[in-house]
Amino acid sequence: QVQLVESGGGLVQAGGSLRLSCVASGRTFSRNAVGWFRQAPGKEREFVGSISWNGGDTYYADSVEGRVTISRDNKKNTVYLQMNSLKPEDTAVYYCAASPYDGLVMGLSEYEYWGQGTQVTVSS
Repeated sequence: QVQLVESGGGLVQAGGSLRLSCVASGRTFSRNAVGWFRQAPGKEREFVGSISWNGGDTYYADSVEGRVTISRDNKKNTVYLQMNSLKPEDTAVYYCAASPYDGLVMGLSEYEYWGQGTQVTVSS
């Protein structure tokens, strides 16, 4: 079992930045791909980005490409989501998830473990 805890969310003005963290406990997820997703009120959960097990590959949704960066520190069992140039439409609960696969994973159903989420609110 892997327990994931996100942190770093908050209220930020448009154009600002936030860095979210996802810490794993229970067992290491250093051999697992990790993804970030978000869910805005009244909308379905959507893919934000994914990072491979060693951080060598990343992939981002078009809606955030160029504004976010996912990185990981496997020694700390932590994955990060750096978000810049935030827009009001980025407002959502952000979730990290761990996949049983080691390569890039984009499908929501391909993730096995999920955190509880952290709220990001971007004011205009």
